[in-house]
Amino acid sequence: MLNDHVRLMGALAASGEIIGRKKLQKMIYISKKLDFPFQERFQFHFYGPYSEELTLRVEELTNLGFIEEVKEKKGGYFQYRYTITDSGKEFLSMYETKVPHLDECLVNMNEQNSRFLELVSTVLYFDNLPQQEVIEKIQTVKAKQKYSAAEIDEAYKYIESLKKIAKPQE
Repeated sequence: MLNDHVRLMGALAASGEIIGRKKLQKMIYISKKLDFPFQERFQFHFYGPYSEELTLRVEELTNLGFIEEVKEKKGGYFQYRYTITDSGKEFLSMYETKVPHLDECLVNMNEQNSRFLELVSTVLYFDNLPQQEVIEKIQTVKAKQKYSAAEIDEAYKYIESLKKIAKPQE
C-alpha cells in the first residue's frame, strides 16, 4: 500500500504542479495503460476513466501534509492545484522511486490540456476494440465534448508518441 502512495508522490514530484483533479486522474490512468506500475483500479465515469482509490490516496497524502491541494475559484467552478510539499519531498527521498521513462511521460502529459487527456484516456479505455468502434464509442459517450475526427486522430498519434517515450528500445 505504501508503495502506491510513494509512486503517486513521485509522479507529482516529476510533474511539478498538476492543475485539475481530472488532469491528475487522466495522467495516472494513461501512465498505468503504458505499463507503468500504478495499481489503482479505474472505471468509466463522466469524464472518462476515474479511480476512487486514487482520489482517496490523494486525500490521505494531503491530510498527511505530503501533498498540497490548493482550491481556486475559476469563474463558475473550483479548480485544484496539486504539488508535493517539502515534507513530501523529504519523505520521498527515503525511497527509490525512479521508474525509467515515467518522468518524461508525466512531464509530456502535464503539458497537454485536460480535455485532450480526457480523449486520450477514453481511447485507451476502449483499446480492446477496433479503431472505428472506439471512434463510435467516443462520439456516443463523449457527444457533449464534440471531439472532431482530427482530434481523435491526434489522440492516437499522441498515444504512439508516449509509447515511444515509455519504451524507447522497442
